[in-house]
Amino acid sequence: MPDESFVGRALPTTGPFQVGREKVREFATAIGDTSPLCHDREVARAAGHRDVVAPPTFSTTFTMPLIEAFLKDPAFGWDYTRMVHGDQRIVFHRPIVAGDELFTTIHVDSLTTRAGSHMLTLRCEVATADEPVATTTSLLVTQA
Repeated sequence: MPDESFVGRALPTTGPFQVGREKVREFATAIGDTSPLCHDREVARAAGHRDVVAPPTFSTTFTMPLIEAFLKDPAFGWDYTRMVHGDQRIVFHRPIVAGDELFTTIHVDSLTTRAGSHMLTLRCEVATADEPVATTTSLLVTQA
């Protein structure tokens, strides 16, 4: 049984995660995103960005390992072996671009049990030292 006392907590902020230009290009290629904004620095600059722009789902490259580490912590008590991903939302405050140094804070927003399943909502606030960049929300489900 997951520990309900975690609900409402913010985990310690992690980072910085350095967004590299080649990481952005590799991720875009891996998911089939051919937008020149993701691959060509000059095109991105001409469009008003500092460097290449990461595809919308790029944040999973640094938030999911943090979420996984939390879920595998025995203190929380989550059955990671039976987990499925129920929902994912990402709200951007601005695009993620190469050169960003990002910090992530995971918030445990809710934990409910229904119909034999635990449902957990985690929110990741992603920011630079100066400004918010993105908010991701994940609904994760495991057998009760």
